[in-house]
Amino acid sequence: MNEYPPTLDAFRRLLDDANRVVVFTGAGISTESGIPDFRSPGGIWDKNQPIEFQDFMASAEMRREAWRRKFATHETIERAKPNQGHRAVAELVRRGTASSVITQNIDGLHQTSGVADDRVIELHGNTTYAHCLDCGLHHALEPIRKAFLAAETLPECRDCGGTVKTATISFGQAMPEEAMRRAEEETLACDLFLSIGSSLVVYPAAGLPIMAKRNGARLLILNRDPTELDAIADLVLNLEIGVALAAAVGLEEPVAAVMPTK
Repeated sequence: MNEYPPTLDAFRRLLDDANRVVVFTGAGISTESGIPDFRSPGGIWDKNQPIEFQDFMASAEMRREAWRRKFATHETIERAKPNQGHRAVAELVRRGTASSVITQNIDGLHQTSGVADDRVIELHGNTTYAHCLDCGLHHALEPIRKAFLAAETLPECRDCGGTVKTATISFGQAMPEEAMRRAEEETLACDLFLSIGSSLVVYPAAGLPIMAKRNGARLLILNRDPTELDAIADLVLNLEIGVALAAAVGLEEPVAAVMPTK
């Protein structure tokens, strides 16, 4: 059997010593499934500035542009499958090691990997369905897509006639109160906070690792690149996320790819 690199040994010891783990994920865990990052150089927002929520609400043309962008990337997200990183996180939840997964991602891949809906806390919503901004009714995307691609018809709620939007949180839109409440509750209850694939620059989500540390939890940061919170972490791993997670959790033997990314 191969020996684990020292950094992964340290990761495994943190997992073994923990009684309650919270997993916090960002875009980096999903880029290995082929979903492009929003914020990195060359990412989606390098090409298109994000549409502010107030502009979406005020302008039919901005709503059309938002749906154009949604359906331009729809097939990429629809085809994406959970990678070994998602599967490793799901295994931590299955074992009872992790109590919940707090995610900044909107792709639904944690649920697809086997994590129950009630264990996933989505801070920025979910792009795999739409909802009415007035009554909250869920809407499937396929009928919306067909009508929009045929004549750029803007969707309206079938129950109340309200404005329908993908179930994601836009810039300028209020964070979901219940999701934030649950995230803070889980953060304060954990003794190990795993931050995986997040640049940790978007607040209030990036404040959760700080909250965990101040409450006495250990903090592990696994990301391809350094983050602004590395200085307060108990362990920082700049590794390929999927293979490192799979090896640390014990789903796969460590391989040469478990090496620093720089």
